[in-house]
Amino acid sequence: MTANTKHIVSHTVKFLGCNNKFFGKRNNSIARSNGRTQVAVTAAQDVEELPANLRKIVMSFQMVPDAMMRYKQLLFYASKLKPMAAELHSPENKVQGCVSQVWVFPSWRDGKVFFEADSDSQLTKGLAALLVEGLSGSTPTEILRVSPDFVDALGLKQSLTPSRNNGFLNMLLLMQKKTLELYNEQEKEQVSEVKGPSSSEEEKPEDEECEFPVARNIRRKIEEALGANVELVIDDQSSQHAGHSGTKGLRPTETHLSLEIVSAEFEGKNTMKRHRLIYQILADELANGVHALSLSTKTPDEAES
Repeated sequence: MTANTKHIVSHTVKFLGCNNKFFGKRNNSIARSNGRTQVAVTAAQDVEELPANLRKIVMSFQMVPDAMMRYKQLLFYASKLKPMAAELHSPENKVQGCVSQVWVFPSWRDGKVFFEADSDSQLTKGLAALLVEGLSGSTPTEILRVSPDFVDALGLKQSLTPSRNNGFLNMLLLMQKKTLELYNEQEKEQVSEVKGPSSSEEEKPEDEECEFPVARNIRRKIEEALGANVELVIDDQSSQHAGHSGTKGLRPTETHLSLEIVSAEFEGKNTMKRHRLIYQILADELANGVHALSLSTKTPDEAES
């Protein structure tokens, strides 16, 4: 794992509002109201902290004072978007919650992520093209640092309908989600190469719980935040990552954890929002020894289906 991406999860926490460098003054504590965890973030992301390509796009839009000209500029981006292969117009690549149909697909080259996208609407295609050009060529960390409120700096929010704004946000969230998935795939491939085909490990029973201190603390925090009825399974996968550059010097256990969480608190939240909530609850653990966190977050109905 390269130095640029070895702390990907901790950077994800920063994106979620745990670092004052990217967000202004914030509430340093996690407040709880009616069993719900809330984190207050009070300032928008600084344009200077955006990926280089996205920063250039934002600055170019800021130079256009007229709303109609910015709209035409968006359509110009749509005309530049390269065609997307028909087989990539698949359900797993489709952005949910958009008025028009939108698909996004990432690829990995030399530690950076590159995107393709398409839409059946010129306006939505322009929004997708803006994100494709702005995020492509960035590292996973840079992509995950992007806050959804950067759209305010573009000056487009007032020109778009609420449904278009929501669709634009969903595009960004799906691209960030796919970035995380792509990064995890690359990590698994690196582990396989290091271990080799003949390497084997003793399997743990599925119902065996991790009872080390960090796991116990994680269980306590999640139960306090989500309620005593939460179902939680913690699997310590640290041994699979022994020898990684990002784990050298760390204790041999509790650096890579997999959490399966079933909670009614996830009702009405998409996957990204659920993961953000858990990252916020476990911010201290992620900043102090837990190197990677794999999450499965389901509502009780989803767990039963």
